[in-house]
Amino acid sequence: MVKKAELHVHLEGTATPALVRQMASQNGAMLDPTIFKSDGEFAWTDFWEFLDCYDKAAATIMTKDDYRLVTYDYLARCARENTIYVEMFSSPDHAAEVGMSYTDHLDGIAAGIDDARKDFGIEGRIIVTCVRHFGAERALAVAKLVTSTPHPYVVGFGMGGDESRFHPDDFSAAFHLMKKAGYQTTNHAGEFAGPESIRASLAALPISRIGHGVRAIEDNDLLEELADRHIPLELCPGSNVATGLYESREKHPFRQFMDAGCLVTLNSDDPPYFATSVGQEYEQAAKIYGLSETDLKNITRNALSSAFCDEELKARLLSRI
Repeated sequence: MVKKAELHVHLEGTATPALVRQMASQNGAMLDPTIFKSDGEFAWTDFWEFLDCYDKAAATIMTKDDYRLVTYDYLARCARENTIYVEMFSSPDHAAEVGMSYTDHLDGIAAGIDDARKDFGIEGRIIVTCVRHFGAERALAVAKLVTSTPHPYVVGFGMGGDESRFHPDDFSAAFHLMKKAGYQTTNHAGEFAGPESIRASLAALPISRIGHGVRAIEDNDLLEELADRHIPLELCPGSNVATGLYESREKHPFRQFMDAGCLVTLNSDDPPYFATSVGQEYEQAAKIYGLSETDLKNITRNALSSAFCDEELKARLLSRI
């Protein structure tokens, strides 16, 4: 089985329905039963319902040990699919919503990473994210929190949320603060917004990678620029199909990005919501896009070469491919 690596997954969005129920019960948290379609599935029909469902489920992660459990559970599932490295987006804003401190939030995730390494040999790192539709002031506050509280497992900074809200320029201060402090950054762009969202992010922010970026396929000049500049794309085919961007994986332009010479990676985004996993993403890509074992190994190498972790760890991971 090909070794795998993942760069784009939201930690709070990895908790399965069973784990969400378990944490709600342990914490005495109110849980809206309508967020479940079945024992193993979340219920939502469009992107906005997905965000609402996600927020309600994430609100059951209330303690440091909950974060340890969610992290460990996800890394264990990844390790069983022969994944050797995962960069997880973590959200201090979600933790703050339930009254958890940033340090407890981080310590819980770090404990999960340490436990999973010990038990499975998988490595994990953290990319702290701000939420775009919360605005620039909140984003800058998160960036200041990260830079004033360094942690060895925090290797980067990113931004998710509603692309239609605000302009990348508005977040320049937060991203440049992180860059000045030595962190690499990524931004969700070109998922629901068009190619102009990617262009605006590249112009305004010191980003090293692009989260999603799939709608660059609609702009040949931009596609060529991304290939020429070797800007890594955190592509998430299963997510894009589940949220209605494309009718099917067959219609997804993943192969076109490869053929254009872009630096592509495969990612699960929010796996239990989209009925996928990093292993499923590799398996489906091989089947639908006609990828060879060599192609898949190169995708893993792309991810590890584009990872935000330190060079020593990166070299060790690459040697395992």
